[in-house]
Amino acid sequence: MTSMVEITAPLEQEGTKAVVRNWLKQIGDRVREGDALVELETDKVTQEIPAPCDGILSEIAMSDGDDAAPGDILGRMSVEAKGVAPDAPAAPLQKQSASSAAVATHYSPAVRQAAVEYGIDPATLKGSGRDGRVTRADMDHALDAGKAHSSAPASPPATMGQPASSIQVDGKSRTVPHSAMRLAIARHMAHSLASAPQVTAVFEADFTAIMRHRDSHKDRMKAEGVNLSYTAYFVAASVAAMKLVPEVNSQWHDDSLEIFEDINIGVGIALGDKGLLVPVIRQAQELSLQDIAARLQDLTSRARSNTLKNDELKGGTFTISNHGVSGSLVASPIIINQPQSAILGVGKLEKRVVVREVDGVDTIQIRPMAYVSLTIDHRSLDGHQTNAWLTEFVRILETWR
Repeated sequence: MTSMVEITAPLEQEGTKAVVRNWLKQIGDRVREGDALVELETDKVTQEIPAPCDGILSEIAMSDGDDAAPGDILGRMSVEAKGVAPDAPAAPLQKQSASSAAVATHYSPAVRQAAVEYGIDPATLKGSGRDGRVTRADMDHALDAGKAHSSAPASPPATMGQPASSIQVDGKSRTVPHSAMRLAIARHMAHSLASAPQVTAVFEADFTAIMRHRDSHKDRMKAEGVNLSYTAYFVAASVAAMKLVPEVNSQWHDDSLEIFEDINIGVGIALGDKGLLVPVIRQAQELSLQDIAARLQDLTSRARSNTLKNDELKGGTFTISNHGVSGSLVASPIIINQPQSAILGVGKLEKRVVVREVDGVDTIQIRPMAYVSLTIDHRSLDGHQTNAWLTEFVRILETWR
């Protein structure tokens, strides 16, 4: 005798949904409790869903590319009663052979639900999923395309400056489906700009002092397995500036400003075309420069190897975007990571000619300089606080001992 056990998407995950990316087992495979069954890609990380018990994978309910909300059923397992030989799995409810015209095409629950809600026959679409399967994203795109088509005038005027529903080109193009991470970033950025008035202030910082300090200590730290990066100094200087202007480490509420005692600093880590992650260094106010450098090294390594835990991406109260590593001098605005009140941007480090006073005489010198910016939620902060924070941040960097 056998019973069925559901395989479900985790109730606790970063964001409100995930996307099925890859089944690691096939229908009929015998698995042990804890064996990885399927990969889910959330807007932040990819995680493996383990088998809830010993048994046989008997059904795959969601295919590659399907959206999986917390608690959704991904598949089912056949579990044998003790002392009873397992039954062979029933005819799988997974995708059926597409080569036979007599067999109905399989669509995931998400696609079937969209078909009912949108009134769109998935058979009319070209799928972007594995083996050409239609995904929920394909259904969403078809709905959006239909809305754009129905709302466009029959003969749109060719008016310069008027946005068109799509770009018309004579040459070839290709369509690249958005990843779950890219869609999540897009929604998050649009929400941030829509919800908060954002203002950016830009200062200039001389990196001479921290470069000297780093040159004096990096070999010792390297011998201890720690890479001393410039970003570690940015985190430490941010902590020092928060002591002077604690309101920067805050969140706006309609009836109050919540100022956090713990300084949990998220650091943006680019993942190439995939997007970016923002792991959080918690209670940075309690850490030394070497501790910060070690945390950064660990988080960066695991972000790029896709082994971060969801909890390591949550709870940030302030964010640093070191956009200069990719070559930009200034980026404005660097959109706030909602619901935080501010985000620091650090531009490209380069040698510049500057004027410095020596013994009362102006001198022309070549110094390592970078632009640093603070984008603020103008509901939470004003220009006075913004400039005071940046002044202290720059002072700490330029007088580092």
